[in-house]
Amino acid sequence: MSSRMSAALAGLALAILAAGCADPAADRVSLVRATQPPASPPLPSLTVVPPLPSPMLSSGPVKHPFPMATSLTEPMATAAPLTATGPPRFFVSARTPLAHFPDKSKTAVFTPVPPAVHSAETGAFIADIPLPPGIASSWHLVAAARDNRTFAIAGWTESTNPSIRFFLVHLDENGRPEQPVAVTPTDPDDLTLVYDLALSADGTRLAYSTPLIGGGAKISVLDVATGRRRDWQTMTDPMVSGLSWAPDGRSLACVLGGRAIALLDLARLGTDPDGATSRIIKSAAGALPIESVAHTSDGSALIYASGHTVERIPLAGGPVQVLARPELPPGASLSLRFSVDGTGEHLLYVHQWRAYRAGLADGAVTSAPITVNERPGEGDSPRVAW
Repeated sequence: MSSRMSAALAGLALAILAAGCADPAADRVSLVRATQPPASPPLPSLTVVPPLPSPMLSSGPVKHPFPMATSLTEPMATAAPLTATGPPRFFVSARTPLAHFPDKSKTAVFTPVPPAVHSAETGAFIADIPLPPGIASSWHLVAAARDNRTFAIAGWTESTNPSIRFFLVHLDENGRPEQPVAVTPTDPDDLTLVYDLALSADGTRLAYSTPLIGGGAKISVLDVATGRRRDWQTMTDPMVSGLSWAPDGRSLACVLGGRAIALLDLARLGTDPDGATSRIIKSAAGALPIESVAHTSDGSALIYASGHTVERIPLAGGPVQVLARPELPPGASLSLRFSVDGTGEHLLYVHQWRAYRAGLADGAVTSAPITVNERPGEGDSPRVAW
């Protein structure tokens, strides 16, 4: 268990390093399925093409490391978005099990930790979130629906071969968590590393991204009620992060290798299962990486951070607008990982054990310490969502 977990953590570090060194995204996104690449259409609409064969392989059809799951015929989330009710009152934090090496041992011992609910105003601890059977600890992935009450969380299984599982939890009006509900895929992956997690605005679909054996990455969309799943692959980008659902549930935004923001059209897959359309919305400027992206509340634009500068870009084209320039303390990451609330007016990010709240209307930033019930301040800083 320890060696497997160590390998997963090492893999994550390598993936982040690879993303930071990746070349800027090319004009086309290679997110699967057509058997032959069509002619390139003019920008901004870019047709998805299959990956090119590796020079190390013989010519012939490309065989993907994983088969494409097609049990989910309609990956779109078409129900009405959950209602955003004013400024967020809560946020949820998640972190990985705590690792230590007793007596200079090379084998890590892991201490499970639970996810937690906090006051959005003060960062104060409200309650630990219970874990479903079979999940021993939280993992550092959490996503929120628009209502500030419905959250998707990743958990870590304690077994001979630990893996990552997902579950949903709903908060009552006082921020107290109800009984969690495990999301069980009909075709489960052996998930030991997940880059990112996103919950649709109506709470019916989970999107997550994972690495592929041999290179590349995969985006999966999971129906939380049935466990049915649909996958897409890219063999040209080492990491896909920053997943964000459009409010209407018909498309997904993502960050390719930290260098470009792309929009994947899910709606076309209902009638054309062998093809899809994706387009590049924004390429990273210079050496500044992009880590997170979020849709505005009306779905007309995307919010992202170029380095630590938060910007807004219309999906239909137009000038980029600077929303905030938060100053992070020395030692902060070069990229900014954030969560935008359901109103689209408030942005949340973390540095070490402090939560920073930015108003997207005026750019004002306030902060508060994050307190937890179990082992406060230990391990890496948590990830958060509201």
